Amino acid sequence: MHPGPIGPRGPRSGLAAVSDALLAMSRRLEVRDVLRTIVASARELLDAEYAALGVPDDHGGFAQFVVDGISEERWRAIGPLPRQHGILAAMLHQDAPERLADVRKDPRFEGWPAAHPDMSDFLGLPIRDGEETLGALFLANKRGPHGFTDEDEELLSLLAQHAAIALTNARLYERSRELTIAEERSRLAHELHDAVSQKLFSLRLTAQAAAALVDRAPARAKEELQQVAVLAAEAADELRAAVTELRPAALDEDGLIATLRNQVRVLDRAHTARVTFACDGVRALPAAQEEAVLRVTQEALHNALRHSDGDRIDVTLTRGGTGGAVLKVTDDGVGFSPATVRRAGRHLGLVSMRDRAAGVGGRLTVHSEPGKGTTIELEVSGG
Repeated sequence: MHPGPIGPRGPRSGLAAVSDALLAMSRRLEVRDVLRTIVASARELLDAEYAALGVPDDHGGFAQFVVDGISEERWRAIGPLPRQHGILAAMLHQDAPERLADVRKDPRFEGWPAAHPDMSDFLGLPIRDGEETLGALFLANKRGPHGFTDEDEELLSLLAQHAAIALTNARLYERSRELTIAEERSRLAHELHDAVSQKLFSLRLTAQAAAALVDRAPARAKEELQQVAVLAAEAADELRAAVTELRPAALDEDGLIATLRNQVRVLDRAHTARVTFACDGVRALPAAQEEAVLRVTQEALHNALRHSDGDRIDVTLTRGGTGGAVLKVTDDGVGFSPATVRRAGRHLGLVSMRDRAAGVGGRLTVHSEPGKGTTIELEVSGG
């Protein structure tokens, strides 16, 4: 929930708007959600055209940078996340708010990328928890003729104090969740080691016995080899059961669509190929199917980025005819012959994707020709 649009601030309307903003921040547990809420709240409360919040890393850049008032398309065109320099750096290393009538005339201003929107009046300040700087909040282009005011500065300072509390709580929540996940993974690792290692030990001994019997007792050797097959299948089942429990945390917290969108956004920024995501009409799927769709997407993207040599990779998720979903990962790269790959026994990623599809009753198809790109399609029927 974001605070609604506000008009001229009187005592009651201003108090109500601030209250809405603080309640919105307090209801969020994930750091990313808190950052978005802070930025949207600040922009609406101060009636600014643009707002941003940067969380610094230890390498001169920003671990996270959230904007409001800039379209997704323009944000992508702007390019990589900014570095800590100029006005941005100043906000991280000073205590007081900074208010400028025209940021472009400040001696610390170092310009911005070509796709960046033009900004003039500016208000920014750090978000601090004691001596630690959690981030810096920036607003630009106040709507109205007079720019940012003393009242805006006071209001933003109040918002920043509560933002620090909300961010600290969110970070503590995420750390506790990570600890819980780590403990659960450790437990599963022990169980996996105990269960699978016993099976593998038995499998090794049985295989050794079969090898010793091949020449002098072929019938018994055959029996031992049959037992090897049984033990190998049991070990595979144990492994599959343990891995199935390791459901990605992002799916539980954000859902399939948000998880896919975030992962595609990261890959798009990290690689020269353009990576896009589009979703139409898909709602929540059963947990096992959501995980299968995510894993197939990850494997298909990995293959495309590593092997296709294409300029563009498009991920689409659409509603299926049976109420489920259809995933397509399409690249414009070099392509290959699926029949040749099958005969050669290569591309184990395709085998893994087919196994995941079959495990949830889905159907995976591969469309590719040399020189004509590749499309990986997964269809699941829904619950």
